[in-house]
Amino acid sequence: MTALTELEEVTATSRACRLLGLARSTVYRFRRPSVCGPLPAPAAGVQPNALDAEERARILDILNSPEFADKSPAQVWAIQLDHGAYLGSVSTIYRVLRQSDQVLERRAQASHPARVRPELVAEGPSCVWSWDITKLKGPTRGVYYDAYIIMDIFSRLIVHWEIHNTENGELAKDFIDSAVAMNGGVRPQTIHSDNGTSMTSKNVAALLADLHVDRSLSRPHVSNDNPYSEAVNKTLKYCPAFPGNFTSIYDSRIFLRRFVTYYNNDHRHSGIGLYTPQSVHDGTWRLAQQRRQAVLDAAYADRPDRFRHGRPMAPSLPTRAWINRPPSTIQTEGD
Repeated sequence: MTALTELEEVTATSRACRLLGLARSTVYRFRRPSVCGPLPAPAAGVQPNALDAEERARILDILNSPEFADKSPAQVWAIQLDHGAYLGSVSTIYRVLRQSDQVLERRAQASHPARVRPELVAEGPSCVWSWDITKLKGPTRGVYYDAYIIMDIFSRLIVHWEIHNTENGELAKDFIDSAVAMNGGVRPQTIHSDNGTSMTSKNVAALLADLHVDRSLSRPHVSNDNPYSEAVNKTLKYCPAFPGNFTSIYDSRIFLRRFVTYYNNDHRHSGIGLYTPQSVHDGTWRLAQQRRQAVLDAAYADRPDRFRHGRPMAPSLPTRAWINRPPSTIQTEGD
């Protein structure tokens, strides 16, 4: 290394290394030994053109003033330019805000109260009705028919249905009025629906007020708040006989009439003990339960060894139907 130092005085380091047969990397590594442990942090450099504390404070005062407190930095920058003042670039203004932990939504935001979750219970038929409007595809693209369907959530009976070329508040009002008439004039305590324009129309609100029926609405964009209507719409459209498209509104009415007749009188609904909605609505399900129990008793008397858990019982009817059942009732009630 002494010879290398003497040669470096009269020539370059790379030429001296070649003459002595040394690698430059070895020489540099020898002269700069590695430091064990973390390297010291470099000293923070200060840009000569950086804003000083007074300029940053002035920018913050302008941004937080009542005139500009709800405006974006870009708008403040443009307004100040129009007034003949230059605060700095838009990115510089954002940097000043970031250093003060003020990079957030600056505009005034309207606050809306949270929508109350509807909680409804039906302890018998004609307590709570649920209705909805579902689209049925027509013969060509863009042509749809609107199926109005209202049902009793306790019995699952489709009380009334109609199909029209459109939906509006006047048709919805007449539809509900006809549903009450189809139910023998018996009005429910509450009618539940989603937030469609027809459901929230003044026509429907005025009719329900005249009928002294409470109106219940789902929360926006929460389909689970209207589960019974959503379920019957799915049962309709996933029916094996559902055609997908209807050639005319008359064909759609014929199909829906057949579907509703089957659904009310022949469909054994799992949510109501596998009884038909019509039998639950008119109370004849008790006779069906007695007949089922007689068959089960005969089977048990004939071969009791086949029933490991004792005498079989015909399913009973749930005593309540809920929309958004409160958690406290699930723990305290057994139905």
